[in-house]
Amino acid sequence: MQTSKLDAIALVGPTASGKTAAALLVAQALEPQGGAEIISMDSALVYRGMDIGTAKPSRDELAQVPHHLIDIIEPLQSYSAADFAQDAIQLMADIRSRGKTPLIVGGTMLYLKALLEGLNDMPATDPQVREHIQQRAAEQGWPAMHAELQKVDPVTAARLAPNDSQRIGRALEVWQLTGQALSAFHQQAKPSSSSLNIPVISLEPADRAWLHQRIALRFEQMMAQGFLNEVRALMARGDLNPELPSMRCVGYRQAWQGLSEGWSEQEICERGIFATRQLAKRQITWLRSMPNRHVVAADAPNALTQVLRQVL
Repeated sequence: MQTSKLDAIALVGPTASGKTAAALLVAQALEPQGGAEIISMDSALVYRGMDIGTAKPSRDELAQVPHHLIDIIEPLQSYSAADFAQDAIQLMADIRSRGKTPLIVGGTMLYLKALLEGLNDMPATDPQVREHIQQRAAEQGWPAMHAELQKVDPVTAARLAPNDSQRIGRALEVWQLTGQALSAFHQQAKPSSSSLNIPVISLEPADRAWLHQRIALRFEQMMAQGFLNEVRALMARGDLNPELPSMRCVGYRQAWQGLSEGWSEQEICERGIFATRQLAKRQITWLRSMPNRHVVAADAPNALTQVLRQVL
């Protein structure tokens, strides 16, 4: 493909599918054409102090090619899909002005949707409404709140677990603020960025067991690297809590709960692996809804070569 005519190239895939290695290889291959810079599309990598559990690129990897949208906020802060779309559009222009190709790399599919399709006019969070919902949930339990959501927004309720406090709370908040279902806003998305020319290359395993093995191995390696100590340090700060988006990231959520409730390291590891596999399943489902993506079998022996063929 003629990269000079593109706004960017997106390299996506489920967690542990090999995106980082592929992105570094693509960046190296693009050197004769001016080089590349990577725009991280990962909702966990934006947080400072969350390195091991996010599988953040190493110092050596970060030094090989310029990276953006990594370590940009504190875990106490929030970062939305709209924030990403705005930042990515600005970064793409900046990178292009330097004669380089922007590589958008990651697995946060909502960010990709926000960039390629635009976002709807969903209301901003209202702290008072959210606090009221939290109080009611503390009294009645989240399954009861889920049942309430079922009455006003059955479409959203059907895709949420009864204890998914973050998403149930947000859906009820949107209903109370607007009188409209969250699902209705999703159906009214505005294609504000549809003119962007960004081909999507997707690393997807042909054999799901291959991905499961990689997820398990990576989580075990993170545990060996001191992941629990990293979470203990975050807990010791005193300004964080398990309901923050940062602490609800896969792995961190299980570690926080496990350390708080006295789980064994093995149980934390097992639950973290299971949650990561569930995340990968959701990511693959989302990717399969994108008919125009270029699929590369992540578990093929020549996967990296196939990615390069898509780019060069």
